[in-house]
Amino acid sequence: MTDAARIEAFLARLWSERGVSVHTVAAYRRDLMMLSGWLARCGLDLASAGPAELQDYLADRLRQHASTRSIARQISAWRQFYGDASRHGQCGDPTTDLQSPRLPRRLPQVLSEADVDALLRAPALDTAIGLRDRAMLELLYATGVRVSELVGLVLGQIDLRVGWIRIQGKGRKERLVPMGEEALHWVARYLTEARPAFLPVRGGDALFPGRRGRPLTRQACWHRLRALGQVAGIRKRFSPHDLRHAFATHLLDHGADLRMVQLLLGHSDLSTTQIYTHVAQARLKALHAAHHPRG
Repeated sequence: MTDAARIEAFLARLWSERGVSVHTVAAYRRDLMMLSGWLARCGLDLASAGPAELQDYLADRLRQHASTRSIARQISAWRQFYGDASRHGQCGDPTTDLQSPRLPRRLPQVLSEADVDALLRAPALDTAIGLRDRAMLELLYATGVRVSELVGLVLGQIDLRVGWIRIQGKGRKERLVPMGEEALHWVARYLTEARPAFLPVRGGDALFPGRRGRPLTRQACWHRLRALGQVAGIRKRFSPHDLRHAFATHLLDHGADLRMVQLLLGHSDLSTTQIYTHVAQARLKALHAAHHPRG
């Protein structure tokens, strides 16, 4: 069995059993093929590699100035691959004693409430695209959904009567998230006044279709958001995911319970959500330094 065949078989199982995203599959494929290519130059393959070879590969990557984050991601891919191969009796697991580099805690960038308000008001409401953009922005900020979850929404996942949306998140886990009155208003207006302009004669069920009636892509959503950020006068670069960060941080700023935020974000582990408490603390410290006479 070739390395390429081993990798594709592993990725197929990973996708079908754990429901990982296509982006995760692509990243794992890239990392495993890089290791396979390096081993081939040493006369080895993935099945015959041992701990020493993996350490040598990592040392080679570090000499090429690979970042610790890149190294950690590759080790994670190897652990998944070799764990799966070991369970299926294909080879042993040489990653058992492999240590991942310690990553520095990186606080996410958070837009201020004033920035978000300016961004929400940026779309031109006299056009179908503007109404669609306003509805998308309101929904992103009101629910904290990932951009991949947003562009994947279909009409059957949204209930305007009760004001909830049903999200299928990572690992195909579903969660119900309330929309809030503002987002509900703008989505309802968009559906009535703007969405039909994007649909071909046969129609479609994508909540946010693009110009040709197909679901809007992640890249198109990023492009629209950056253009609207310029209109809103936001000078720092940001992405749709920063609205997810803003959603979580602003909820905590206003007294929300951490576990409630965890459920709304769809985090399986509370420790993932706790990063936002550090963001809130950092913001409080900055405010104290700026405004207290002895700050």
